[in-house]
Amino acid sequence: MTMTDSQAEILETLSRSRRAPHREVQRARALLLARQGAANTTIAAEVGASPSTVKSWRDRFAEQGLVRFGEVAKGRGRKPLLSEEKVAEIVRATQETKPPGQTHWSCRTMATAAGVSPATVQRIWSARGLKPHLVKTFKLSNDPRFEEKLIDVVGLYLNPPDNAVVLCMDEKSSVQALDRTQPSLPMTKGRAGTMTHDYKRHGTTTLFAALNVLTGVVVGQCLPRHRHEEFLKFLKTIDKQTPQGLEVHLILDNYATHKHANVARWLTKHPRFVLHFTPTSSSWLNLVERWFRDLTDKALRRGVFHSVPDLILAIQTYLQVNNDDPKPFIWTASAEAILTKVRRGRVTLTKSPANTETLH
Repeated sequence: MTMTDSQAEILETLSRSRRAPHREVQRARALLLARQGAANTTIAAEVGASPSTVKSWRDRFAEQGLVRFGEVAKGRGRKPLLSEEKVAEIVRATQETKPPGQTHWSCRTMATAAGVSPATVQRIWSARGLKPHLVKTFKLSNDPRFEEKLIDVVGLYLNPPDNAVVLCMDEKSSVQALDRTQPSLPMTKGRAGTMTHDYKRHGTTTLFAALNVLTGVVVGQCLPRHRHEEFLKFLKTIDKQTPQGLEVHLILDNYATHKHANVARWLTKHPRFVLHFTPTSSSWLNLVERWFRDLTDKALRRGVFHSVPDLILAIQTYLQVNNDDPKPFIWTASAEAILTKVRRGRVTLTKSPANTETLH
């Protein structure tokens, strides 16, 4: 069989490959043996194919050379076990229906309903990125002033005013002092640390925190409750710790305490304080929520507290460590980008068959 040296070199490399598909390695070995003058029956026995297959490989090489070498010829190869209609039926049922008495499909329930194997269902779902066992939570704000408030808050992040400090403020209420019922075991090689699933409660505290958007420094104060009296006390703490002559722009939520009449009177006497309210159901706009998450993960969730003072000490220690080496959170999303996503979300919800009855 006629073959150039460059073609033989390519086939030689492919025949020794450990990553190429087996059929390509097998075919390359067969063509190299054919170049050496071996008969089709001999080649077939050597590479594990039929003589007719070897003949078709040789004929195709004679016509096309190595062009489209790795492609399976039309009409050849393994035929699909399921029709396209059956696959479409499984995909439609996954997305638009539910099994009787259940909230979502599993591989086995769908396999039983469709009359195929669970492995087949898994391949179909994987190929199309369908994951019925997972669900993500969301909430679109219904605040009539959503756009106005969004632009106001994002504007403070991306273009803060001069001679002012921007603080993200919120309360982390009812932080529990949880004690474990049994001692924990330390982490060792091959085993994670342990902690009992049950606990004893020793009371709660409320953390008032204000995150400086520019520096990452947090003003924090633990108080027993989160009424307007405690909020006023925290505002006075902020006032003392913020240099005079600077405006204080506070980003906070719409909790009724923040709009109490006594708070409004105090703000009137302290005009340097300017409050910016996030839209309802939009706590993700407040960067201090991101800091609260770090506090929970790093200091609270796995902590053991025998009393409320122990809990407060742990929070104060975390605050001190944070402020010794503060790292601000950088806001990058523009108001236009967020509004585009929100509008797209509303359109998707409106078009969703599952929500048609609810929306209308």
